[in-house]
Amino acid sequence: MSGQGSAGNVIAAICSFIVPGLGQLVQGRLLSAILWFLVACIAGALTWVLTLSLFPFGWFVVSVFACINAALYRRAG
Repeated sequence: MSGQGSAGNVIAAICSFIVPGLGQLVQGRLLSAILWFLVACIAGALTWVLTLSLFPFGWFVVSVFACINAALYRRAG
């Protein structure tokens, strides 16, 4: 993956939109992938408990930010 706007980053962004952290994992950023996934799980559970809704929108919000993070990633060097 070369850099911002590359096909690899687009694929990673799509992956992160589906499952937060998956795009970061595709990019080879294991720690970032784990953190995004954990934040999504916590946000989803928290919004589900607070709203008693069947749609934990916290997961969706985090997935949007993870998607942006994967799309804007630029490898150093």
